[in-house]
Amino acid sequence: MTDFPALLKALAESKVDYIIVGGMAAIAHGSARMTFDLDIVYGRSSENIRRLVSAIKPSSPYLRGAVPGLPFQFDEKTIERGLNFTLTTNLGQLDLLGEITRGGNYEALLPYAEDMDLFGFQCRCLSLDRLIEVKLAAGRPKDLDSISELRALQAARESTNS
Repeated sequence: MTDFPALLKALAESKVDYIIVGGMAAIAHGSARMTFDLDIVYGRSSENIRRLVSAIKPSSPYLRGAVPGLPFQFDEKTIERGLNFTLTTNLGQLDLLGEITRGGNYEALLPYAEDMDLFGFQCRCLSLDRLIEVKLAAGRPKDLDSISELRALQAARESTNS
């Protein structure tokens, strides 16, 4: 099971620039669905990558689904040379995304991020409207399954605000 508070604490303490997307963003907006990983879009500046590595390296990150023993170095060079990483850590599953389908990178998503309190930490989460758009664009069955619930949350929010 993923220890969401511990992952968020590590990111907060290292001052990593990131936006929560995926299942945890949906939960932050009121979704009742379960999620088993933390999906974040992270800033790709050299300084932010340094902070990201500093935050996550102590939790022994390894490529999720990779054969045990496969050489994998979680360091700044690896992150700079790659883009998206699906990891397993001592704290649970973490997806580090340099960009997402039809959403773009951290800078492109920043105008659509909302500051939210999750597990006692101030976090940026993708807005509900933008989350629906990127889940539709991703087109994966699990994303499409969540759309009706997210639209219901969106409608409830709009009726409350009007």
